[in-house]
This record gives sequence, structure tokens and C-alpha cells, in this order.
Amino acid sequence: MYRMTITFQSRLQGVISRNFRQNQSESRKLCQILRKILPMFLAERHERILAELADGGQSVVQLAEALGVSESTIRRDLDILAKSGRLKRLYGGAMLTSGSRANITDSGAVEEPYTFESRPDFALRKRVAAEAARLVSDGDVIVLDIGSTTPLVARELRGRPVTVITSNLAVLDEIRDDDTVEVVLLGGVLRRNQQSLVGPLTEQLIGQLSADLMFLSCTGVRGGRVVDNMAVEAPIKQALIAASQRIVLLASEVKFPGTGALRLCTLDEVDVLITTSGTPEDEIAKRREAGRKVIVA
Repeated sequence: MYRMTITFQSRLQGVISRNFRQNQSESRKLCQILRKILPMFLAERHERILAELADGGQSVVQLAEALGVSESTIRRDLDILAKSGRLKRLYGGAMLTSGSRANITDSGAVEEPYTFESRPDFALRKRVAAEAARLVSDGDVIVLDIGSTTPLVARELRGRPVTVITSNLAVLDEIRDDDTVEVVLLGGVLRRNQQSLVGPLTEQLIGQLSADLMFLSCTGVRGGRVVDNMAVEAPIKQALIAASQRIVLLASEVKFPGTGALRLCTLDEVDVLITTSGTPEDEIAKRREAGRKVIVA
């Protein structure tokens, strides 16, 4: 058994024993059940992590958000999976090893690819994406940022006569076969685990473009600033902001305050905020008092 599970199991068994001193038989039964279910919870979470990485890779912060656990729990899980050879640890996250990309579980069964629909917050993201698409007019030139909500925006825009600028390969996958949508795919260095194109070449190309509207993703909103935790992506996002006439921030409630130390822009530079109902009321009120549009999906 993994050390973290043993420690937690021992503590919980101690609590059970103290509360069932008068009935040792019941205490033993509960402890036996505990020994069976804890490894199951851990194994299930590990498979979820591998599924997330198979869907394009995630940072520690993104994995913690997707699975609804703490960042320290994710780090411990990644260390365990790395020692078993199922993934490779990277700064701030992880990527699958070639042997794990076949999506084979411990039982030998083949898993289906993990899709956007499988994410725990898919319903929230879909609502945000639908509101975002309503802001687009036919003929607009728009930027769809690197992120996991912008592909859903692209899905909403299928069949619309618009131009989409992106370095997000997941966005491309949504509209590559749609002749109505004109796609400008930015070149650059491929980050396979994030399904994105980045680097100096990408920045140079952005400098030659102009867009009506940018849909911006981030990892946090704090201190009046929009921030991100991906050093290689931040310059791309900043360049796209500079190339766009209007900025629409896609930030669900978990992004307030979220995480990240790399400043993308100030909230005053954001024209429209699309968020969800769990966002603190004072944050929404501040934006509206500043004359900015806020849409709660």
C-alpha cells in the first residue's frame, strides 16, 4: 500500500477504534471495509489523472481543479505514478510516457479517450462557451486562446461565417472540417501535452495580425490582474491581447482568486467578463461599477 494511504488509513482506524471501544466487533468490521475501499479511491483517482493527461496534459493546478482535490494531493499522486513509470514529471505538471499513451488500465482493459464531456466542470464550461459565442457577429475576426473552454466556443461557432485565429490545436479539431469558418493557425513549437503552439515564431506571427475580439483564458484573477501559471504560454497570450480590439475573459468561479504569478493584463483592460454564479458578488460588482460588462452563465 502506498505510504500516503497507509498513513491516512492508520489515522482513520484510530478514530474508529476510539469511537467503537464498546463494540470491538463493529470496529474490526469497519476497519476491514476501510482497507478495501481506500485503495479503490486511490486507484480511481490515478486513472482519472492519466485520463486528463491523455486528453492533452495538465498542470498541477489544472489537475487539482479537474479532480476536486488539493494541489499537494495531486503532487503526491504524480510522484507515485512517475515512480511506477506511467508518467514523466515536468516543472509544474506531468506528461504521459509513451507506454501509457495506449490508455491501458491496471486491469488490462483499454480505456476510451477522455473527452471534454468527461470533465467534472463540463456543464459550467459549456454555459460559458455558449454565452461567449453570442458575442460574436458574422464576419468577425476572433482569437480563441489556449485553454480548455475555448474549444467549446469553437464548437458553438460551427457554421458561422467568422475567422478564427488560434494556436490551440483542440480549437482546430473542432472546426477543421467546417468550410464556413476560416481558420488562421499560428505556427510555432508544438507542446504535445498542452495541444498548443508556442515560442518566438508564434509571437512574430501574431504581430502581423489584428482581431476584433479575443476570448482569453487564465488560471487566476487576483489583485485586479488577470494571471497565468504557464511561462511559455503567457507571452503568446500577451501578444494576442495586444493584437485584439476587445478582450472577453472566460473565468469561472474557481479562477477567483485561482493561481498564477504571470500577469497577462489588468481587469481594466478586459471589456467583458463571462463567469459563473459562484464568483464572489463583490468581484462582479467591482467590474460593473467600473463600467465593464459582466455575464453570469
